[in-house]
Amino acid sequence: MSEAVLTLKEVSKTYTSASEKLTILRSVSFTVEAGKIVVITGASGCGKSTLLNLIGGLDTPTSGTIEAGRYQVGSLGEDGLTEYRRNVLGLVFQFHYLLKEFTALENIMLPARIAGLSRGEAKEKAELLIADVGLSDRKEHYPTALSGGERQRVAVARALMNDPLLILADEPTGNLDEGNSRLVEELLFSVVRKHGKTLILVTHDKSLAERGDQKYILNSGELLPA
Repeated sequence: MSEAVLTLKEVSKTYTSASEKLTILRSVSFTVEAGKIVVITGASGCGKSTLLNLIGGLDTPTSGTIEAGRYQVGSLGEDGLTEYRRNVLGLVFQFHYLLKEFTALENIMLPARIAGLSRGEAKEKAELLIADVGLSDRKEHYPTALSGGERQRVAVARALMNDPLLILADEPTGNLDEGNSRLVEELLFSVVRKHGKTLILVTHDKSLAERGDQKYILNSGELLPA
C-alpha cells in the first residue's frame, strides 16, 4: 500500500464577522496516497479555493487537522510554514504569476534559487523542466513574449522545480481558451505522472474532472465522492 502524502481529518472552516458566521467547509476528511491525482469540483464559492488555501498553509482551519508529509500544517509558525511550502508544495494558479523582468528559464529557476541552490545547479534542472513542457526554444523569452498557454506551461515547470511532494493546482486552465486548456491539461497530467508527483486539482473543467484517480465534489461545505 502506498504511503499517505496528505491526510485531512474533520477539517472545518468558519469565518466570523460582527454580524454573522459563515461556514465554508464542514468536517472534510480524505487521504491521498503518493502519486495519485485528486480532482475536486463544485460551484463557484463552494470552498474549493479555501480548501487549497488550508492545505497550502495560507489559512488555518477552525477545527480538524491537516497532515502533509511530516508536517502538521495548522500548527506551524511562520518559519515552519516557509519550510513546509519550500519542501512540500508546488503551486499552479489560474494566473501564472510569472515575473516579467525574468526570462521563462529564470522564472522556473526562481524557487530553487530562493531555497539556496546555486545558479548553475538551478539552471541545469530548469533546462530539463522547460524541455518537459516543450518550451526549450522559448526559454530566453520574457513573459510578455509568450502566449497565455506558454506562460501557464512555464508555471507548471516552476511548480516542479523544488521536487515537491505535493502539487496544488487552482483552476489551472481557467484563463485559457479551449485549445490551450487541452494543451495545458495534457501537459500537467503527463509531467505529474512522469515525475511521480501527487496532485490536488480544483476545477470547473469537466474534462479535467474526469481524469482524477480520486474525484470529489464540494457541496454545501461537504466533500462528497463524485
